Amino acid sequence: MAGSPVEVGHRPDGAVTAEPTRVIALSEGVDNVLGSQWPDRVFTAVNRAELHAFEVPNAKGSAIVCGGGGYLQLVYDREGTDVAQWLNGLGYNAYVLVHRLPGSNNGLGDVHPKDIALTDAMAGLGHIPRDLPLFVVGLSSGGHLAGTIACQPDVDAKGVIIAYAPINANHSKYKAPAGKPDYPPAEKQAFYDDWAIGITTEPHGIPQCPVFLAYALHDQAVPVEHALNLIKTVRDAGGKVDAHIFADAPHGFALRDREGTHAAWAGLAADWLKQN
Repeated sequence: MAGSPVEVGHRPDGAVTAEPTRVIALSEGVDNVLGSQWPDRVFTAVNRAELHAFEVPNAKGSAIVCGGGGYLQLVYDREGTDVAQWLNGLGYNAYVLVHRLPGSNNGLGDVHPKDIALTDAMAGLGHIPRDLPLFVVGLSSGGHLAGTIACQPDVDAKGVIIAYAPINANHSKYKAPAGKPDYPPAEKQAFYDDWAIGITTEPHGIPQCPVFLAYALHDQAVPVEHALNLIKTVRDAGGKVDAHIFADAPHGFALRDREGTHAAWAGLAADWLKQN
């Protein structure tokens, strides 16, 4: 099926790999800590921001890819390299962002500030050639970062893809469910509070490009209110949003979970990319 994810761990040319074509250092720092085994690797500590490039010949566009992990770690394969390979299969260069984590040890006796992930993302965008259309893609907490990137005035993205992401209802004023505690560390909660994506009273957090959403109706980790808030806000602002909410999807369905109607989301997103 057109737009279906490539087999996990395989590039479109059939080579078994999950390694980038090149790695671009975005900051100083010692080596990052990559735990578990491929294809389930997770960065448990990010000491040096990096951009991992997955490039294809004659690309028709580029995308920066933001994996999740709750701003406490980075899900590298399931929500990073898998997505990059899927985009490669559609003819897009993909750049997986390995960003530092708010409130984590900065190696200098202090912690990284609340906006460190956004700082690293903007640095990464500076290394992506801009002669091709640019998209932003993010899953889970990476979707919050993707939405934040798409709101930056100098980014000029053609569109943003956000899947099961806590984009606004982790904000202290707009929590769903109501009364849930703040998220530690304090820098993480502060970043959520600075960037509620898709709330009418937070106009700096309304993407100025088309938005594609994929959410799970009964997601306990990321309630569907996140998506519903953005849908209403973008509608009222006269923007464009394609929203898909799947009845039986689990949180973190990504590209591998094919048991249910949410297996169609990659094909829907591929069609949306063609239109934008």
